[in-house]
Amino acid sequence: MLPITTTTQYRITYADTDQMGVVYYGNYARFFEIGRTEMIRELGMPYLEIEKKGIVMPVYSLESKYRNVIRYDELITIETTVRDLPVARMEFHHRIFNEAGKIAHEAKVVLVFLDMKTNRPTRVPERLLELLRSSDGAPLES
Repeated sequence: MLPITTTTQYRITYADTDQMGVVYYGNYARFFEIGRTEMIRELGMPYLEIEKKGIVMPVYSLESKYRNVIRYDELITIETTVRDLPVARMEFHHRIFNEAGKIAHEAKVVLVFLDMKTNRPTRVPERLLELLRSSDGAPLES
């Protein structure tokens, strides 16, 4: 039952920040990927398993909003939510909270399912769809 939400924590390193000690804007997409990867793994079908079925999931679009800064050594929480069952695209909604618990960033990332051999859109793997349908909607453990 949707929506499904997971949370993942990550400690900010120097490599994540700019000269001002603030997370460099380009790194947020990587944080979203961490959240998505962990969500799919927690559902029971890691990305690697999807790829073994001949399907890849490139990013189609990304919308993001910066709310508060995140600094070096903060422990952030990446919240990832899937609200709707996918067909050929899968929408992930992300919120990143700083260590004080304030929303620092919000985003919607849309990925598409592509057949690796033809490089053409394909449908969501049936097993992933089953896992999404069978989830009880309660937050998954990270």
